[in-house]
Amino acid sequence: MGAARVSQDAGRTLFGVTLLDEHLPRWHHRERHAVAFTGPPDQVLTAFDALTWREVPLFRVLMAIRSLGTTSRTSDRRILTDFTGKGFALTAQTDDEIVYAGIGRPWSPRGGMRRVESAASFQAFDEPGWAKMAVNFAVAGSQLSTETRVWLTDASARRAFGAYWLVIRPFSGLIRRSWLTASVRAAGVIHRG
Repeated sequence: MGAARVSQDAGRTLFGVTLLDEHLPRWHHRERHAVAFTGPPDQVLTAFDALTWREVPLFRVLMAIRSLGTTSRTSDRRILTDFTGKGFALTAQTDDEIVYAGIGRPWSPRGGMRRVESAASFQAFDEPGWAKMAVNFAVAGSQLSTETRVWLTDASARRAFGAYWLVIRPFSGLIRRSWLTASVRAAGVIHRG
């Protein structure tokens, strides 16, 4: 269940070869965002990991709407505690990249998440009617980035997710950009517009 440790690739570049490629080399939907910063990059992923709901209030509001108000997010609780509590699992990590993977039906009211035991079990999963979702957070040079990839296991899942994504995508991007910006701010490095 723990994350696989992988040696750091010194040649990695922003949106280049990543651990995410090992999880989902092909996808039906993808979303990428990045923020630039000036300062020591080693502090940024540490700040990202420790970020609380209080530090990203917009994220908390949008997630409360998504969950129809059924989830209580405590301001001082780490965002990643709820992220993994909802069914995403930390499946790989290096000094400059973190990958979370989830299997679910985000188009359903509660998301229909299934437990991910490992990166290998995630990669092998192919049961019809599901979305395989992988998201990374990475530091490359002076940028913090995130990429989300979604693979749908059959045509019915593609149709259901397509309708869901049409509505949710603008909010998804807003959440991710605010999360990245808050991470850079919490790291005490300078955000470059």
